[in-house]
Amino acid sequence: MGVPTLRVVLKPSFPILTDRLLLRPFTVDDLEATYSFERLPEVARFLYWEPRDLEASRAFLDKRVTRVALQEEGDVLDLAVTLRETGRLIGQVLLIWTSRERQQGEIGYVLHPDFHGRGYAPEASVEMLRLGFEELGLHRIVGRLDGRNAASARVLEKLGMRKEAHLVENERVKGEWCDEVIFAMLSREWVSRRR
Repeated sequence: MGVPTLRVVLKPSFPILTDRLLLRPFTVDDLEATYSFERLPEVARFLYWEPRDLEASRAFLDKRVTRVALQEEGDVLDLAVTLRETGRLIGQVLLIWTSRERQQGEIGYVLHPDFHGRGYAPEASVEMLRLGFEELGLHRIVGRLDGRNAASARVLEKLGMRKEAHLVENERVKGEWCDEVIFAMLSREWVSRRR
């Protein structure tokens, strides 16, 4: 299994199915489900944003609805993570095309706390790695997190990403200096893991 050269556009076929999950574009009907976790302080704790009120969730959902393809550098593929058995929306997973020239991307994920610790984040995120490496042809994909977020670090480790850097107090987030930890995977490492 080889990794393709960088494509001009990535528009996946939806839905994307895993053993337990269905990944699909967001719709305006997802407001109640996204607000149910975006409003929680424990969800926003290690993220750049504060807990969202209903109108803020609606505004961000309006953006997510349009994020269904990667056509140029800076685009975000932002998908709803739902349970295959029930259709319940439990979070989001994303792939950002950060550099065309350097063939770089970034993954991210947010899940409702009721569904933490069940392996859903790595199960959904492996599909973002697959799309980035196999369909878009990226060379390198990173995951960045607040240095205090041990649970998120475990997700990236489960994906087989390697810890590359621990940057001490390099960002000021919500009024305090925070460490940033960076994990990464190269396309050849992805191919090796898939064999």
